[in-house]
Amino acid sequence: MIDKLRIFVLQIDSKVIFPIMHNELQLILTPEQAFKADLLHKQIADKLQISPQRITRIRTLRKSIDSRAFLPKVNITIEVYWDEEPPAPVKPVFDYKFVGDNTPVLIIGAGPAGLFAALKLIGSGYKPVIIERGKKASERKVDIAQLNRNNGIDPDSNYCFGEGGAGTFSDGKLYTRSKKKGNTQNILDVFHFHGANENILYEAHPHIGSDKLPLVIENISKTITSYGGEIHFEQKLTEILLKDNSIIGCKTADGSIFEANSLILATGHSAHDIYELLNEQGILLEPKGFAMGVRVEHKQSLIDTIQYHSPTRGEYLPAASYNLVDQVNDRGVYSFCMCPGGHIVPAGSNGNEIVVNGMSASQRNSPYANSGMVVEIRPEDIPRDYLEYGALAGLKFQQSVEKMAFTNNGGQGQVAPAQRLGDFVHGKLSADLPECSYLPGLISSPLHFWLPEIISSRLRDGIKKFDRKMKGFLTNDAVVVGVETRSSAAVRIPRDSETGQHPVIKGLFPAGEGSGYSGGITSSAVDGENAAVNVVKWLMD
Repeated sequence: MIDKLRIFVLQIDSKVIFPIMHNELQLILTPEQAFKADLLHKQIADKLQISPQRITRIRTLRKSIDSRAFLPKVNITIEVYWDEEPPAPVKPVFDYKFVGDNTPVLIIGAGPAGLFAALKLIGSGYKPVIIERGKKASERKVDIAQLNRNNGIDPDSNYCFGEGGAGTFSDGKLYTRSKKKGNTQNILDVFHFHGANENILYEAHPHIGSDKLPLVIENISKTITSYGGEIHFEQKLTEILLKDNSIIGCKTADGSIFEANSLILATGHSAHDIYELLNEQGILLEPKGFAMGVRVEHKQSLIDTIQYHSPTRGEYLPAASYNLVDQVNDRGVYSFCMCPGGHIVPAGSNGNEIVVNGMSASQRNSPYANSGMVVEIRPEDIPRDYLEYGALAGLKFQQSVEKMAFTNNGGQGQVAPAQRLGDFVHGKLSADLPECSYLPGLISSPLHFWLPEIISSRLRDGIKKFDRKMKGFLTNDAVVVGVETRSSAAVRIPRDSETGQHPVIKGLFPAGEGSGYSGGITSSAVDGENAAVNVVKWLMD
C-alpha cells in the first residue's frame, strides 16, 4: 500500500501542465540497505510498487539507528518523487542587508550564542559588535596544538575561548533535548548554508565534527562582517559601563571603550572571571545546580560489541554511542557529551587546573570511545566552606575540584590524573594505566580517594548500575580521567522570563551557556537568537 500519497497538479496560467507524483515514506532498513544507493532505491520502489527507474528524486528527511534489537535497524523517512521532474528544492533564504551604519548592539562572546545573535540582529537591521577575548579559529589552532603537546596553556586561547566558543574544537554535536522556544531547524540550516554537511539536516544526532566546524564558524564570521557587523578578537571584557543601572557600553583590557545601550552577554560558562566581574560590580547573580565528575574512555570496539550485540560492528554502521542515566542517593548520575570514535582533550582555561572534555572528528574513526560521567550537584550540596561566597559558592567548589586534579598530577602541566575504571569503582590504586587518547598524558592517581565524597561515591554506584544496563561496561581495560567539571554553569545570571532582560540592569541580556539557561551548541544558538529578538523588541519600544 502507498501511504500518504499525494498527487500534485502543476498549473501555469490556469492550464494543467503535468502531474507530480510525490510521497513521504517511512522505512525500516538494514544498515546496508540504508547505506547503498541502489539497495535504497529498490526498497523505495518496492514500497511504492513501481520500478526503480521511475524514481526521479529522493531526499532524506530523518534518519536514526535502532540498536535495541539483536540486529540493528535504520529508521528512515524519505521524500520521493517519481514519473515526472520534481520542482526545484526549496532552500532557506538568508536575506541580509548591510547594517554597518545602523544602531549598534554589543555582544560579548563569539560562541554559538553570540554568533547567532549577531546574525539575527543583522536580519533585523541592527549592527552587531562582537567582543571576543580569544583568537580567530585559524590562529587558535596553534595554541591548541601547543596545549595538546603539554607546552602550556594560553588563558585566552584554548579549547574554551576563541572564535566559535568551546564547541569549535571539542566536537560540534548539534543534538539537543532542549524544549526552549526557538527554531532549531533554522540553526541547522544556517550551519549547512555555511558549509556543514547536509546530513546534519536529517540525522537524529547531528554532528559536524571538530575537523570541519572551524571552517563553518569562520564562514559565519565572514557573513557577519560582510554585512557590516564587527568582530573584535583578543579583546577581554574588564568592565560593563553603567549609568543609573542602564547599559552605556563596555571596556576591555587594553582600555578600549565600546558604546551602546544594549549588551548581549554570551561569554560561556568557562569564563569564570566574568562571574567575578559581575559580582564585583554588584550585578545580581544566582546559584544553580550543575554537575561534576570524570571522563571515562573505553575501546570503541567494546562499545560497538555491547550496543550492536555483535563481535564486530560491520562496515555499514557508525561507531556506537550510548546514553546512560540513573539515580543514586536522590541525585542524577549520567553520561554527558558521549564521543564515539573520539579523543579526550584538555579543556581547562588556566595553568593551575585540570579539566577534561571529549571530541570527535567528523568520521569518528578513533579506536576510543569516551564520555563524561557526572553527578548532579544542587546548591544545598555545596560544602559549608564555600557558602561565604554567596551566589559564587558552586563556582568556587567547582574551581577547587579542578585545582585538586592539578595537585594530583605530579606537577606535570596538563598531564591528567587517571585510574582504571574497575579500580576506581572498587577503591584500588592502579599500578598501571591502559592506552588512552589524551595527548598530554596520564598519571595514576586514586581519584576514588581525593574526589569529594558526594561525587565519587555516587559515581562508583552509578557505574555499577550502568554495567547492568550495558554488560561489560565496568572493565579494568577502561580508564577514568579527571576531571569533567564544566557540563553546565554553576551560576545563573537572572533574566526576566518575558523580556529576556536582567531584572536590575536595563539593556543587559544574558544568553547562552554562561547565562545558565542553555547547554550545548544548538540550544545556545537558539538562546542567542532569542536574546537578539528581545533586544530588538526593547529597542523598538
